[in-house]
Amino acid sequence: MAESLRIPPQLDGILVLNKAKGPSSADCLRKIKHRLGQKKIGHAGTLDPMAEGVLPVLFGQATKISGPLLEAGEKIYSGVILLGIITDTWDAEGRVTERRPVKAVDDARIKSECAALVGTYEQEVPAYSAAKYRGRPLYELARKGLEAPTKTKQVSVYRCEAELVGPERISFRVACGSGTYIRSLAHSLGIRLGCGGTLEQLTREYSRPFGLSRAHTLEEVLENPEDFPSMLTGIPDALPDMPRIRLTREDADSVRRGGRIPAVVGIPAAGEKFLLLDPDGKALALCIAEPGEARAPVLRVARGLWNP
Repeated sequence: MAESLRIPPQLDGILVLNKAKGPSSADCLRKIKHRLGQKKIGHAGTLDPMAEGVLPVLFGQATKISGPLLEAGEKIYSGVILLGIITDTWDAEGRVTERRPVKAVDDARIKSECAALVGTYEQEVPAYSAAKYRGRPLYELARKGLEAPTKTKQVSVYRCEAELVGPERISFRVACGSGTYIRSLAHSLGIRLGCGGTLEQLTREYSRPFGLSRAHTLEEVLENPEDFPSMLTGIPDALPDMPRIRLTREDADSVRRGGRIPAVVGIPAAGEKFLLLDPDGKALALCIAEPGEARAPVLRVARGLWNP
């Protein structure tokens, strides 16, 4: 199929997908892989089936930068919390486990409780999640009625704003670091308000450095495969904050053959990561500064981004 459309068998780059509510992130990748024949495909930051919005899909050499993307990735979400209901999954797709009356909830109190959720702290991981206990996903244990210890993970919440949009609904917007469970935030806010709450709607508006304005729907991608190559953004655009060094053609060829990275001016202390570019500005490698002779840092290739 992809060959008849004259799409290269493997492209390198990032597709900013606007995932719709319903399919899982994995479902979207399977459809793209089947329609476009791209064998090497991944994503940076999954979205639950009920969620929609920005999902960075990685192709070819770009699958190697999922780690840096997740490490640097501030995310912005908006959505709706339904008050008075607690479910086993902490979202509206779960089984209702408790109903409580909604009393004394106003914008002033919501603002105060949202402020308490800002910061860096240990967040409880939902029982229905892909986090693992003894090698098994928590959702698998939960579905079988098997007990697992409560897990937590450190998260960072930078901003949390919300307001009443009805007697039993809160509209919210959150800026946070990678790995934050928005279902957990919704559950925590509901508990703090005394009435319980569950996540009803969720949109990821931004996953650094990509926003919805750059996103394509799955339908656009599948129905216009001839436009697919032009929908991809290059690896350097996905890592705008990473320092970069552009090599000469001779030095770039040497690096591809396993040669040393030439001495460059301005390498800071050991430990900083860099992006090597070829003379055309395309990503060549992820590298890191390490201690060298006479304490002068040297660059080492941590991950090659070139094709054989």
